[in-house]
Amino acid sequence: MSDIDIILDAAARWRGDRMALATVISTWGSAPRPAGSHMLINGDGRFEGSVSGGCVEGDILQAAAEVIAGAPAMLKRYGVSDASAWEVGMPCGGEIAVLVQSISDPGFPPALFDRIAQARDAGERLIISTDLETGSSREGDGPGFVNRYDPPRRLLIVGAVQIAQTLAMLARQVGVMAVVIDPRGRFLTAERFPDCELDDGWPDEAIARRRPDMATAVVTLSHDPKIDDPALIAALAAPTGYVAALGSRRSHAARLERLADAGVTPHDRARVQGPAGLDIGALGAAEIALSIAAGMVAAFNTPSATT
Repeated sequence: MSDIDIILDAAARWRGDRMALATVISTWGSAPRPAGSHMLINGDGRFEGSVSGGCVEGDILQAAAEVIAGAPAMLKRYGVSDASAWEVGMPCGGEIAVLVQSISDPGFPPALFDRIAQARDAGERLIISTDLETGSSREGDGPGFVNRYDPPRRLLIVGAVQIAQTLAMLARQVGVMAVVIDPRGRFLTAERFPDCELDDGWPDEAIARRRPDMATAVVTLSHDPKIDDPALIAALAAPTGYVAALGSRRSHAARLERLADAGVTPHDRARVQGPAGLDIGALGAAEIALSIAAGMVAAFNTPSATT
């Protein structure tokens, strides 16, 4: 489950409770959490999410208790300080600014959580802007801090092979929804891929139905050109964020020739990472899956990493 999904799940479970939302609005240096990260605090002291990985959460809980009790929204800044760096500060050397706002305040419509969830379900991007002086948030661009909520990250794995089993598990651990696609029924079973969506359709059709976007990765693992090539062509026909194919450099060169013969442009052929994944000297299915997961995350976080 991704970070924002954890927050949305908690907001749904705590609906009707008094809550505060802490949001990282700016960072500098080696801050452990990026801008836009959230921590949701219940009035009874429970919380989900993180704004610093543990450095300042205690102070944020105190600030949250105050805004829940009626204090105005607070803008808290943390960095290295001589006496308090190891108590309330950033001993890692970074700096962050965190806005703590009550979601019971009229300036924070509770329906915003529902809108974020609806947008993610629909595969849409949503923008929320927050006035830093009043702590008022609204849907759409505006003055103050603007947070972008992208569609959920997805991984479409083509080929229900051993590597796919570990890769699907790793994807879930980093908040990426995995779908395993393979028309071969003996490979594609719930026993081999628990907690995964399974699709026994022909890969190009299965991928086209899911309309891959920049938050989608497509990885082909079957080693069968009749399965992998149509999947790659479908992935490259869309703005897919990460496209990779398993195989040696020699087999990848042959694959690129087949894609060229199928009419795929040089630009799109260059989008395919092959061999799939980062070069970590991987040995065995689990390590290969790890290298592919790393390549996917790199592409999601730095879109130019594989182009």
